[in-house]
Amino acid sequence: MKYLIVLGDGMADEPIPELGNRTPLQAAKTPVMDWLAANGRCGQLDTVPKGFHPGSEIANMSVLGYDLNQVFEGRGSLEAASMGVNIEPGEMAMRCNLICIENGIIKNHSAGHISNEEADELILFLQKELGGNDVNFFSGVSYRHLLKLKNGDKRIDCTPPHDVPGTAFASVMIKAEVPEAEKTAERLNELILLSQKILPNHPVNLKRAQQGKDMANSIWPWSPGYKPKMETLQQRYGIQSGAVISAVDLIKGIGVYAGLEIIEVEGATGLYTTNYEGKADAALTALKKHDFVYLHIEASDEAGHEGDVDLKVKTIEYLDHRVLKRIIEKAGDLGEPLTIAVLPDHPTPCRLRTHTAAPVPFLIYRPGITPDNVSVYDEFSVKNGFYGHLSHDEFIKELFK
Repeated sequence: MKYLIVLGDGMADEPIPELGNRTPLQAAKTPVMDWLAANGRCGQLDTVPKGFHPGSEIANMSVLGYDLNQVFEGRGSLEAASMGVNIEPGEMAMRCNLICIENGIIKNHSAGHISNEEADELILFLQKELGGNDVNFFSGVSYRHLLKLKNGDKRIDCTPPHDVPGTAFASVMIKAEVPEAEKTAERLNELILLSQKILPNHPVNLKRAQQGKDMANSIWPWSPGYKPKMETLQQRYGIQSGAVISAVDLIKGIGVYAGLEIIEVEGATGLYTTNYEGKADAALTALKKHDFVYLHIEASDEAGHEGDVDLKVKTIEYLDHRVLKRIIEKAGDLGEPLTIAVLPDHPTPCRLRTHTAAPVPFLIYRPGITPDNVSVYDEFSVKNGFYGHLSHDEFIKELFK
């Protein structure tokens, strides 16, 4: 048996008035998801344990069955693994966004989805001007980068920038949770303010301003942690081998610690422009070699963060007919039965433009399974599914049964 998880990041939502009080999942034309639901079994899954922020790092590790209380060490440490950056003893890693601030207000978390080339130039500039001693910057993808701080204390309160668009940045700067972390908070806030002095006049930003684009005029570090200790999925569940496909360093980093091969796909962007067909084909190729593939599609999450209802519907439809349909049509070439699961990691409601901890809908289809009474796939229909309401590692254990 082969196993495939297709995860539409942030795909779940709330009823939206302009969609006739339907969610994007309900409004989208998804014949393949509906077929899988009608011929498989469905349920709801809690992906955000109590006490944790509903971030993609938390939710994706939860989907894979990890105990967050035991293994979670922040988003930055996971992304470092994907980038090939080692975290030494005494070092703290953090996600470091390039963001856009206007008149003291966080306009967006992505600097207008800045290009890789522009962002790389800015990160190299920041490393030259601010890095090299206790702090170092590393280039990632688009607005998503890495900061390492020597002797940092992770007991700090950091606000993810995608949670607070429209908020005064000064009101959500880093705070120490314990007195011992005061120096760490002060140093990071100092770096934020220094970045705001030097970034606006960089040629990349001057050109973006001339073109009417958002400037990347501030860094925003968040999600601190040290190097995690995680069992591989092979150790946890006995699968022989696996692979992960994603445009996002965070997901690739989880894959590194989970013992999965990282599959790169040309044209994978993390946006609605991503190479959907290339990802589907890469998953099929990987399944010929591996028992398990984790196929992550980011686009719906980004649409949710932008509050773009129409785009979110479109990204869901793209996932359905450009990824799932392609996989279903060619699954017979694998030579073994294929179990397919489809789910989001968390909701990203367009109304809120950020993640929530609400349970997500999931389906599991495998040849020969006795289906339940669910006929379409969405946030509400699955409540009547065979699996009911699962949490923790119950979903992944059902998948691998």
